[in-house]
Amino acid sequence: MFKIIRREEMAEGTVILNEIEAPLIAKKARPGQFVILKANETGERIPLTMAETDPEKGTITIIYMVVGKSTALFRDLKVGDGFQDVIGPLGKATHLEKVGKVICVGGGTGVAVLHPITRALKEIGNDVTCIIGARTKDLLILEEQMKAASNDLRICTDDGSYGHHGFVTQVMQEVLDQGGVKLVVAIGPVPMMKAVSNITKDYDVELQVSLNPIMIDGTGMCGGCRVTVGGKTKFACVDGPEFDGHKVNFDELMMRLGSYLDDEKESYDHYCRVRGE
Repeated sequence: MFKIIRREEMAEGTVILNEIEAPLIAKKARPGQFVILKANETGERIPLTMAETDPEKGTITIIYMVVGKSTALFRDLKVGDGFQDVIGPLGKATHLEKVGKVICVGGGTGVAVLHPITRALKEIGNDVTCIIGARTKDLLILEEQMKAASNDLRICTDDGSYGHHGFVTQVMQEVLDQGGVKLVVAIGPVPMMKAVSNITKDYDVELQVSLNPIMIDGTGMCGGCRVTVGGKTKFACVDGPEFDGHKVNFDELMMRLGSYLDDEKESYDHYCRVRGE
């Protein structure tokens, strides 16, 4: 059992932070890598990129949004409880290089994935502008952590309740227009990453995105996490999860991610009814 030693409810209780005892994973994990977790014997295997690792404490931190039955099972675990399985670290670590001016763009729970990458890019000497967004102020996460991890933090909300009134892509384009940007890292909802890709194609910048497609075994054997990058089939679990965002077929990715939405909703609704929620 992988014990939960810290639990926080964030963003109106819909986003949950768990710090988990996993000393072997914490020792080897690098920014950008992920783990696969299972709550219990009958639970679903869920891939989540680590938001933080602490090799000295022997812990990893995950942050997730409750969107279905499996994440609801995660939510119901309390401090002292544990996940039955935590497997990792999986995937390739982020390629970190001093390139100069960098923009890191995050949306929703993608901000949690972006945090260790942003911090690492700054630590090796890059000038990092970080742009994070959410639908409303109450759904924004890790503001103080992202401020510390970047040279310049800019915040956006769709409804204008905090920071810039509008999308992260609007602020990103303003920074791009100032010139000198060499790299953009975008992590968040697929439509957001697609929009970032469409905009940055007009600039001479590299784009790095982190993909989270349907995934089963996490070792490249099942093929469930296939994505098309540069016209070729790649497996996000072993070839990624990070790819050149200018080469990703986002339309295909969105179509595959929507394959089981109706089944997931039915399962979640049944779980809530059984629990009297």
